[in-house]
Amino acid sequence: MKKTLILSVFFALFVFAACNNTSKEQKDEQKQEKISEMQKKVNAFAHFTLTADLSGLTEKEKQMLPLLFEAAKIMDDIYWQEAFGNKDSLLAGIQDEAVKQFVLINYGPWERLNDNKPFVDGFGEKPKGANFYPQDMTQEEFENFNAVDKTSLYTMIRRDDQGNLISIPYHEFFKEQVSKAAGLLAQAAELAEDAGLKNYLELRSKALLNDDYFESDMAWMDMKTNTLDIVIGPIENYEDALYGYKAAHESYILIKDKEWSKKLEKYAQLLPDLQKDLPCEAQYKQEKPGTNSDLNAYDVVYYAGDCNAGSKTIAINLPNDEKVQLAKGSRRLQLKNAMQAKFEKILVPIADLIIDSTQRQHIKFQSFFENTMFHEVAHGLGIKNTINGKGTVRDALKEQYSWLEEGKADILGLYMITKLKEMGELDVDLMDNYVTFMAGIFRSIRFGGASAHGKANLMRFNYFKEKGAFVKDANGTYKIDFDKMTEAMTSLSALILKLQGEGDYEAVKKLKEEKVVIGAELQKDLDNISNVGIPLDIVFDQGLDKLGL
Repeated sequence: MKKTLILSVFFALFVFAACNNTSKEQKDEQKQEKISEMQKKVNAFAHFTLTADLSGLTEKEKQMLPLLFEAAKIMDDIYWQEAFGNKDSLLAGIQDEAVKQFVLINYGPWERLNDNKPFVDGFGEKPKGANFYPQDMTQEEFENFNAVDKTSLYTMIRRDDQGNLISIPYHEFFKEQVSKAAGLLAQAAELAEDAGLKNYLELRSKALLNDDYFESDMAWMDMKTNTLDIVIGPIENYEDALYGYKAAHESYILIKDKEWSKKLEKYAQLLPDLQKDLPCEAQYKQEKPGTNSDLNAYDVVYYAGDCNAGSKTIAINLPNDEKVQLAKGSRRLQLKNAMQAKFEKILVPIADLIIDSTQRQHIKFQSFFENTMFHEVAHGLGIKNTINGKGTVRDALKEQYSWLEEGKADILGLYMITKLKEMGELDVDLMDNYVTFMAGIFRSIRFGGASAHGKANLMRFNYFKEKGAFVKDANGTYKIDFDKMTEAMTSLSALILKLQGEGDYEAVKKLKEEKVVIGAELQKDLDNISNVGIPLDIVFDQGLDKLGL
């Protein structure tokens, strides 16, 4: 009896230990599997080194670069606070290196190219207003908040000691950081030999200290002969998905490719004629775009802040200020080296997988460059102020503005290429542009529904599908119908221009609900693209050392 009892206890302990070990092994396997999945997410971003030929820079311009890099890094620090909060405390609580890397790619614990889903334990849904507003603020509370600058691009909304909402200008909220950045720009201005660049840096330095960017934006528009350039400050409002009111900090450091830029000069002068030819009623194109706009190609050597989060920008159209655009137009900067990276590492592999074999010869970098360039040009076309007294299009459409504006630029860019071909101003095979454009839709849809560009491309895919602009063959590849795609391009351009001109918030919201959806068939195509290992986007290896400085 006693012997039997001892054996029973021993057996029970053995089973418990075995189960415990099995449980531990299962947990370790699950943990390893989770780590592996996270590493896969990190690996989905292809590395690309940002460098450029510095032989065209003077010695003083080379001396300016460390100052500009340091100022840009400050914009990165500020953006972390706007997008999330305390970067250091977030990273300190993470042990796994792959998770840390993915946090740095996303500037927070939410996956930007997967509808902002949380991927760090302990974090729920990303606040729509990021960190621009108190997390417990209701929209009703904000609507009742009586502050003249609450909708300003350049204010943080916080609570006072009594719990009431207050509005704090950026130059006060980020006083230490912007003061340091302003000093660095002022030092760079002292070294600048180009008069236009010198003036811009001086004015931008002052603007960081008072949040009045108009004069520095105007000065940036007047720069024509500079080789070195920097975009710096609070600029785009994508991060504020609650209202679209707040601008986020970012910076690009750029070196002009003068040979490529020379080829692009003439197109800016054609903007007034292109505006007249837009496929919409006269009232939706009554504004005259500025003719001081210019097109230039650059090698970008540094990204910081908003432009470096998640998917990377490959072209810029600035300033965003409607007053500046109406007075002087805007500058379109094509980031040639970053564009080439996305074309080779992402677009070509996607096209090889999803474009019909009889049309793949139309996938060309020149067409990708043109489609991207005229996307930026198209931002300056259409209308900036509603025709019915609702204020600017941006104000009238609120959080729906950004994705629809990106959709307008995409489709009008293709429309402009078509018109320029008809005018004899652009020597292209339109099928190159159309097929490359179609492959580009798949590239950008992968950015997800949290991205303005992702929404725009998803809407256009479903619109094109409805209009028969493409057919899907039995082998699962897509084939462009040139005539139907031309018709769809024209009708979609007209629709977006009308929605913007009337500032029709509800109609834009309805368009999003109907067209910004991923059907089962499209999801299968996107899964296939991911499963074969095509990168989702790129991450940059960047810094002064990459330039040999």
